[in-house]
Amino acid sequence: MAVFSNSRFVFCALFFASILSQYQVVSEPKEEKQALLAFLSQIPHANRVQWNSSSSACNWFGVECDPTNSSVYSLRLPAVGLVGQIPANTLGRLSQLRVLSLHANRLSGSIPSDFSNLELLRSLYLQNNRFSGGFPESLIGLTRLNRLDISSNNFTGNIPFSINNLTHLTGLLLNNNGFSGNLPSINPTGLVNFNVSNNQLNGSVPTTLSKFPASSFSGNIDLCGGPLPPCTPFFPSPSSSPSPSSVEPKFKRSKKLSTAAIVGIAVGSGLGLLLLLLFLFLCLRRKLTSKESTIKTQKPPTTTAAAFTGAGEAGTSSSKDDLTVEGERNKLVFFNGRGGYSFDLEDLLRASAEVLGKGSVGTSYKAVLEEGTTVVVKRLKDVVVTRKEFEQQMDVLGKMKHENVLPLRAFYYSKDEKLLVSDYIPAGSLSSLLHGSRGSGRTPLDWDSRMRIVLSAARGISYLHISGKIVHGNIKASNVLLKQENNQDYACVSDYGLNPLFSTTATPVNNHRVAGYRAPEVLETRKVTFKSDVYSFGVLILELLTGKAPNQASLGEEGIDLPRWVQSVVREEWTAEVFDVELMRYHNVEEEMVQLLQIGMACVAIVPDQRPSMAEVVRMIEEMNRDDGLRQSSDDPSKGSEGQTPPQESRDSPRGVTP
Repeated sequence: MAVFSNSRFVFCALFFASILSQYQVVSEPKEEKQALLAFLSQIPHANRVQWNSSSSACNWFGVECDPTNSSVYSLRLPAVGLVGQIPANTLGRLSQLRVLSLHANRLSGSIPSDFSNLELLRSLYLQNNRFSGGFPESLIGLTRLNRLDISSNNFTGNIPFSINNLTHLTGLLLNNNGFSGNLPSINPTGLVNFNVSNNQLNGSVPTTLSKFPASSFSGNIDLCGGPLPPCTPFFPSPSSSPSPSSVEPKFKRSKKLSTAAIVGIAVGSGLGLLLLLLFLFLCLRRKLTSKESTIKTQKPPTTTAAAFTGAGEAGTSSSKDDLTVEGERNKLVFFNGRGGYSFDLEDLLRASAEVLGKGSVGTSYKAVLEEGTTVVVKRLKDVVVTRKEFEQQMDVLGKMKHENVLPLRAFYYSKDEKLLVSDYIPAGSLSSLLHGSRGSGRTPLDWDSRMRIVLSAARGISYLHISGKIVHGNIKASNVLLKQENNQDYACVSDYGLNPLFSTTATPVNNHRVAGYRAPEVLETRKVTFKSDVYSFGVLILELLTGKAPNQASLGEEGIDLPRWVQSVVREEWTAEVFDVELMRYHNVEEEMVQLLQIGMACVAIVPDQRPSMAEVVRMIEEMNRDDGLRQSSDDPSKGSEGQTPPQESRDSPRGVTP
């Protein structure tokens, strides 16, 4: 009886196992099957891909499922003639996908935003297509990625520092695209395969990436350091002399000299020696005659100053201006008694230099002098004004003294080079602090810090407008530098008043990195004004509130700018959708956030006359319900550091307006 019971138990177990196995075989991922069919039906493709809707998706070409056939594990469709954009709401629904390979097709457009749903993805191969736009932000959240290959496409813009969120990366291939800007310090611990060659990157190779070979960075003409040649400091290296091989053939035409040639050389050498002795004799005689004349008349040595006015002896050809200009080519012009600095141009040229970035008006370098002093040197490009005009503008800028304005310490002008020297601010810029890595190790920029930064920056710009009658002309987050006092962040503005140095065609109005800050009228007239500064500052306020860069690609429809995006969200959705998610953790500041948003929106009014002045912006921010620590003891927020009240803003032509 017991034997029968055991046999029946075994039979039942085998029966249910058989049923289960049959169920597993016939089962398939129905929702993912529909997503794949939608993808194939909406995109042109070659006949090689023929999926039969009546069969299991796990048996389709290029599709691989997990062992239970319950989900699509891998999708490999390389070189199958896929053309056009990846349809939204198709591949992004394959939530269990581990491998996606679509390389060597003709796919174009941007990567769909719903790729952010592929949270389990390990490998993504999109190389050799025609994708375009900025770096796909939908990929930054795929923290389990091991290998990302988007090489040989048409991607542009900056490579984001937030790539460091992909901590499991072993391979990152971005070569053969149009990426520009600085190369961020990418440092996933397991990264062994890295390539950014043949892009438009500039600046120095970060230390974290210097372990990779030079071939990983080749083809970026403005990239230097690390495995590449050292970064050129502030002047281009002199052109190298012709190599011996290039001139050698001229001397190999005849190995023997003729008798006539030998005689000619000997006679020529003799005549040359005779002339040299005659010249030395005349110089010595002239010197003795001049000395005797000086002794007889008892004139002091200062009488040789006649040479500087062109009234000297015969043979003096240099005027005072010519000699002065020639001398100034080898020295820096310092403001305010050198401002505590003791170096000169030669010291600057010997300094070790690191490229900080390539901006819209030139390249900035961090220079560490032998004595240990650190300064920032900006090498200007496309300057069109004369020496006199340049010096006049520098004289105006050098007089600016305010705690929220970065002082200009020195300048250098020559025909080929124009340099500006300022203090090095180690805390960095608002742009790097606001848009740096937002991974788990990031310290969020809290609300109080944002308020201190926006108020201090407003005070600095207001001071330029009222005290100096200077239009800043280039307000953006990377030109708002951060100073720390008592562990609190404050701002000072830099790169101000430089627009008059450039022509209207060379001024950086159309630079894609700063276009998001430009007022509408500037894009048309190419002239910056006080009111255009207010617009740019309004964009900066919105950037600080939303956490989005003005040129960020993910602002909805293509080409929409930050002010219009904010307006559309406020108009159609609850205003809270506008604010940076990092601000949502702070309580009891919602009213202040809305108040600052209203100020920002007033600044970006389309009609310039409807925008407030910077002095009014400062007043409105100060009148918000803030602690006393954010207020200035003075009633006038635009007072300089010396406590003098600047003149009221007038309708006179400002010094910063492009003529």
